[in-house]
Amino acid sequence: MKSKIYRGVFYVSGLLILALGITLNTKTDLGVSPIISVAYSISQLTKSNFGNVTLLLYTAFVIAEIIIHFIRYRKNGKMKLNGILFADILQIPLSIIFTRFLNIFSAVIPEFSVDYKGSVWGSFGGRIVFLIIAIILTGVGAAMSLDMRLIPNPGDGIVQTIADAVKKETGLIKNIFDVCNILFTIGISLIFAGKLIGVGIGTVFAVIGVGRVIAIFNRLFLEKMKKLAGITEW
Repeated sequence: MKSKIYRGVFYVSGLLILALGITLNTKTDLGVSPIISVAYSISQLTKSNFGNVTLLLYTAFVIAEIIIHFIRYRKNGKMKLNGILFADILQIPLSIIFTRFLNIFSAVIPEFSVDYKGSVWGSFGGRIVFLIIAIILTGVGAAMSLDMRLIPNPGDGIVQTIADAVKKETGLIKNIFDVCNILFTIGISLIFAGKLIGVGIGTVFAVIGVGRVIAIFNRLFLEKMKKLAGITEW
């Protein structure tokens, strides 16, 4: 029972930290992570709520996962479809909760380039500091939630689903998926705004930094968390 409590605490804490990191990243106005860039650019172009647009994007990812799993099941009837679809559908309530966290953090965290204009925190150097903090938080949050092996974030779920379907390494599919997100964001930004929205130095930092943070965090804390959470299989 104690191990289940630890597992739940680590998982929920990871989601909170991840949401904080993602939101802080957007507030630096230096470019956001590839998978969030699509929702962020659309929310900026349409003046819509960032969390709500992210929820729509995540729902689209879940629908895509379900379709892919149906196609794979028709080709290979040995798949345990009911369990897989149930895991897919659970990502939707997770997305609702997660994007509400995004909305809460978006409401309380200032826009550094606007609200702190003229101060050290609104300067390029100050925003770089917050960007680094955001990347660290994003990596730590992603590691904690993923390591608990519960409901995956739809952004991770769609990558894993595609990787399984095409029988390619998850890392490779992740890189391709990130590039597709960046290209889509660049395209709609230039078409509808005539400038880049959501893509910048922060995007490059996120691509390079988040994975490194996850690797370092897992090296330092993974075994300890697994032991406390009672996770034996991996």
